[in-house]
Amino acid sequence: MSANPIIIVTGANGGVGYGICQRLLFQLASPTPSDALPQEKLVAIWGSEAEKDFPLSNVQGLTLIMACRSALRAEKARSELYATIDAHVERQKKLPGYNGHAEKFRANLVIAIHSLDLASIPSIFRFGAEIAQKYPYVSHLICNAGVASFTHIQWIKAIKQICKEPVNAVTAPNYYGQRQGEISADGLGYVWQCNVFGHYCLFRSLQPLLAASKSVLGARVIWTSSLESDPTFYASEDWQLIKTAHAYESSKYQIDIIATHLDRLALDGAQDAGVAVRHVVAQPGVVHTDISSALTGTFLVVFKLLSFYLARLLCSPNHPIHVFKAAIAAVHMSLISLSFLPPFTAPAAPPPVRFGAETDYWGEERVGTTPIKEWDQHVQEGIELLGHCDNLYKNLLADQA
Repeated sequence: MSANPIIIVTGANGGVGYGICQRLLFQLASPTPSDALPQEKLVAIWGSEAEKDFPLSNVQGLTLIMACRSALRAEKARSELYATIDAHVERQKKLPGYNGHAEKFRANLVIAIHSLDLASIPSIFRFGAEIAQKYPYVSHLICNAGVASFTHIQWIKAIKQICKEPVNAVTAPNYYGQRQGEISADGLGYVWQCNVFGHYCLFRSLQPLLAASKSVLGARVIWTSSLESDPTFYASEDWQLIKTAHAYESSKYQIDIIATHLDRLALDGAQDAGVAVRHVVAQPGVVHTDISSALTGTFLVVFKLLSFYLARLLCSPNHPIHVFKAAIAAVHMSLISLSFLPPFTAPAAPPPVRFGAETDYWGEERVGTTPIKEWDQHVQEGIELLGHCDNLYKNLLADQA
């Protein structure tokens, strides 16, 4: 019998990470989670190859690992999650035809906190060793945490973009000033380490546990990209993103190409080994979080939130706004049967994509896709970047030993 999933979420104590945790709990408390079913928009694109049998029929519990830097914030978030799921279970019990699944799931739910600072290589290795010592396998690694070194708003550029393309100005803004030359305590590009390489090291540290997964869901790594991902600002020689003035957008594009290459390698290896840890790129759309809070006072925060709703009213599909809605992409790609996920390595396979959180005019969430920009032009750069990451990881691992 398959075991229950063990899911790690980085940056789980706030923002989209907290929304992912909450949505996972609500979904798995149902015997038929809606996020595990093929999305109508994706079926229309590829057709459904999903298994006929519902893939979650044996999931009776969950170990949710909150990988967080702040223990205090994590404890607060965990208490809120337990209170939220308890209230949700009580609501489920009152529904007609309730079969007891929610209570059984709650009885087998463990929410654990483990310290992780992606800006510290020793912290990442300690986390990997701690998880390996305590858990027999990991079924999911959801790489959600990240940073953006925004410093100011470039008002002239902001006004120009708002006038020329008002919806895109609150979807993928080009007017945030960012720090250049930031170096981490490990001597690496700070934004690059926090957003890209830290998660790569985390995956490599947990790779044996992912390969050992016994969950009915199958093992997978969910990488969090962004609508602001853009190859325009990425120079392959500056792969640690130290010189660029657009480290955030470039780091998200690196995630797109690294995760896609890792998935290809996993599928190619599975032809011989029979086991594949799939890699999926998800993006949460536009969400109201505090990632740009350093730039905005109270008035601008309210204005920003209103502009998000206005963009949705203007038929933008990219504004989920709330973290629970924005979590649908990562949660759907965590729960959907792997048989439905297209093999992007096949000769006739569709171009690689990111799976994104969307909403309709009324705010009903769904999952859509956006192509990875200029994939064909950057395939070789992606291979080289993965090589840089692998060599650096091995050197750092040797130093730690």
